[in-house]
Amino acid sequence: MQVAESQRLWSYTVGRRLPVVFLGLSVLFLNGLGLLVLLSIGRADSSGLGGYFFRQCLWMGIAMTAFASALVFDYEKWRRGAWWVAAGSVLLLVLVLVPGIGMKINGARRWIDIGPMNMQVSDVAKIGYILCLAQYFSLIQRERNTLLKGFLVPLAIIGAFFALILAQPDFGTAFLFAVVGGALLFLAGVSLKYLIPTSILGGGLFAFAISQDPVRLGRILSFMDVEGNRSEGAYQLWQGIIGFGVGGVNGVGLGNGRQQFAFLPEAHTDFIFPIIGEELGLIFTLSVVLAFSIFFMVTWHQLQKSPNLYQFLLVCGSLLFITLQAMINMGVSTGCLPTKGMSLPFISYGGSNLVVTYFLFGIICRSIWRWNDPPRIEPREIR
Repeated sequence: MQVAESQRLWSYTVGRRLPVVFLGLSVLFLNGLGLLVLLSIGRADSSGLGGYFFRQCLWMGIAMTAFASALVFDYEKWRRGAWWVAAGSVLLLVLVLVPGIGMKINGARRWIDIGPMNMQVSDVAKIGYILCLAQYFSLIQRERNTLLKGFLVPLAIIGAFFALILAQPDFGTAFLFAVVGGALLFLAGVSLKYLIPTSILGGGLFAFAISQDPVRLGRILSFMDVEGNRSEGAYQLWQGIIGFGVGGVNGVGLGNGRQQFAFLPEAHTDFIFPIIGEELGLIFTLSVVLAFSIFFMVTWHQLQKSPNLYQFLLVCGSLLFITLQAMINMGVSTGCLPTKGMSLPFISYGGSNLVVTYFLFGIICRSIWRWNDPPRIEPREIR
C-alpha cells in the first residue's frame, strides 16, 4: 500500500512536471553554451572583451520578462484578441517596407529602430501568425475540409505574411513561415487534395523568385560547388566547414579558435554553430542537436494532452518555429543547405529573436504545465 501511495504521489507531483523540467534543462544548456561561446567570441569584438556576452546578458533580462509574461498569459481569454495581434503583425510588416521607418541594411528592410534596439519585425510577426491561424481553425472545425473556409482563407493569411516578408526581401524567413503555415494546415486536418498541388505550385513559384534574384541564385550555385567557390560565394560556408574540421572530437578549447577572428563572418549570429564545433568539438555539437531533439520530442509527445484544437495549433506553431529555425541554421552551417542568414535559437547573439523565442518557449511551458494538472474533483455534499 505504501509503494502504491508513493507512486501515486510521484505521479501527481514530480512526475507530472517532468516534461517541463526536461524542456527547461534543454534550454538552460543551450542558453548557457551560447553565453560561453559569445564570451569567447568577445575577444575579437572591437567593443571590448566580452562585448557580445554582456550585451546578450542584457537581452536575456528582456527575454526572461517575455518568458514570464507568457507563463501568466491566459491564451483562452486572449483568443478574441488574436485578430488584433495578427493585424498588428501585418502592420509592422508593412511599416518596415516604408523608407524612413524601416532600416535598410545590406539591401534589405527588415528592422525598425526603436531606440536602444533594432527590432526585426518578422520575429515579432511569428506570435500574431500562429495566434491567428490557431484561432481561425478553432472557429471552423466543422468546415475544415471545405475549399473556401478550410483552405483558401487560411492560405490567404499565410500568403499575406509570406509576401510581405519576401518583399523585404528575406527569402529564408519567408520560407520558414510558409513551411510552418503549411504544417499547421496539415495538422488542422485540411485535405491533402488541396495541400499537395498547392505545395508543388508554391515551391515552383518560390524557386522562380529565387532565380530572379542574383544574390540568392548565386548562393544556390555556390552551394552546389562549395570547394570551387570557397574564395567567393561559398567563403562563409567553407570557413564554417574548416571550423568543424579543426575542432575534431574535443575541440581546440574556448577562446583558442581562429574562425572568430574575422575568418568567419557573422560568427556570433548565423554561424555560431561552427564556432562551437571548432572550440568545443564534436561532443558539444552533437549535444546541441540532442538538446533540440529532446525539446522537440518532449513537446510533441505532450501535444496529445491538448484539450482543444486552438491550444494544439498554438503549441505546434511555437514548437515548429523554434525547431525548424534550428534545423535550418545547423543545416546551413554544416553545408547541408544553401547559405541563409538565420540565427540559432537560444544560442546566437540577438535581440528580438531571443525575446520572441523565449516568449514562444513560455507558451509551450505554460500549456504543458496546465495540461498536466491533476484532474479537479468537485466535492459532493453527503446527506
